[in-house]
Amino acid sequence: MTEKITAEEYKSFQKAYDYFNGKLFGGELPQALVTLQRRPKMRGYFWAEQFRSRAGEERTHEIALNPDHFAGRSDQDILSTLVHEMVHAWQQAFGKPSRRAYHNQEWAEKMKTVGLHPSSTGQEGGAETGEKVSHYIVKDGPFAAACGKLLEGGFHLNWQASPAPAESRSASTRQKFTCAACGQNAWAKPGAVLICGVCYDEDEEILPMEPG
Repeated sequence: MTEKITAEEYKSFQKAYDYFNGKLFGGELPQALVTLQRRPKMRGYFWAEQFRSRAGEERTHEIALNPDHFAGRSDQDILSTLVHEMVHAWQQAFGKPSRRAYHNQEWAEKMKTVGLHPSSTGQEGGAETGEKVSHYIVKDGPFAAACGKLLEGGFHLNWQASPAPAESRSASTRQKFTCAACGQNAWAKPGAVLICGVCYDEDEEILPMEPG
């Protein structure tokens, strides 16, 4: 891979933003800074005017995508999250957004016009408005058609989060201790001070178990 990783990945998101801005929003959306953020339990979020130019007073919105949710999802699914947040950017510029993080009816209707159906469950029948609202892709809708052409042209995303193995997480929180006298083992948090119950004698010197 010859291109710098950061430039490669963020160039892809900028290309996707500009493409969908043109195809689904008539090119009317203002630019936004797309970031990768690991906010728990969120695939993405929109936050109005979260960045300000260091050279002046110009501000721009943040659209964040969570790479922890890239694994197991197709490029189409990930890009649908981008467009979901772009609808928030549209409402910020041209509509009447509710309080932060609330998905109102105006937002829901705009989602439908771009081919993403709002749903609290991500499936048919879910609530279309509320604090936590996802979506599903409308088959043969505007987003599906536009995204299909983008992917057919060779567009693809390159990177996703790499979760830590379960065994490394457990190993980091427990440590093995061994009694030097009898070999009895015990497991506890690193730095714990343990006394062997087999060898303990209140009339003799108490030797702590040693990390194994």
